[in-house]
Amino acid sequence: MAEKIKIMVADDIDIIRENICEMLAEEEDLEIVGQSATAEAIIELALNNDVDVILMDIEMENKISGIYAAEMILNTKPNVKVVFMSVHEGDDVIIRAMETGAVDYLIKTDDKEKIIRHVRRAYMDRTEIDHDVLVKIRTEFKRLRKSENALMYFIKNIAVLTPAERELIKLLLQDKKLSQIASERCVELVTVKTQINHLLKKFKVRRTKEIVKMIREMGLESLF
Repeated sequence: MAEKIKIMVADDIDIIRENICEMLAEEEDLEIVGQSATAEAIIELALNNDVDVILMDIEMENKISGIYAAEMILNTKPNVKVVFMSVHEGDDVIIRAMETGAVDYLIKTDDKEKIIRHVRRAYMDRTEIDHDVLVKIRTEFKRLRKSENALMYFIKNIAVLTPAERELIKLLLQDKKLSQIASERCVELVTVKTQINHLLKKFKVRRTKEIVKMIREMGLESLF
């Protein structure tokens, strides 16, 4: 007889956890080797016993305790397949959960056949992530790539700023008005406006507020 897939289930709602365990235990190729209602308990079980797949609820002791548990387990046992199973469908929660190294994400209302199928596929490294979840993950990766490209472009522009332009940005970051900047630098207002126009062209934006916003969002204030 082929070796069974060793499974653990973590869910703080007893009846849900027990039903999942009973449902999986009915399958000849699946074996429940542990279950828990808390993140701390599932961490201890997983680190001290052999397990192939963990069905992990996200919200147990707190709203992200399952995510914490997955991180702790996968840091020590990266080959364990964590499949999140939650009622949460929000983009932020899904992205945060999948960042742990989990291989799949299910919704608790999914039917029995689907849950069993996903467990088997996770074990075989043939994860079948739902289309909606996959779209959210891809969207986040595109956003990160766009942010990375924007950061590189921005840093290249900063590298070619003149000392006067760097000083100008420093004062803009202090929320100084153009008249205040002119006064502090002892130059005519028209000179400041000319330098502002050069900055806008370099960064391809229309307003200085956009430059200030980008610098703050990227955490680059220390460069000025």
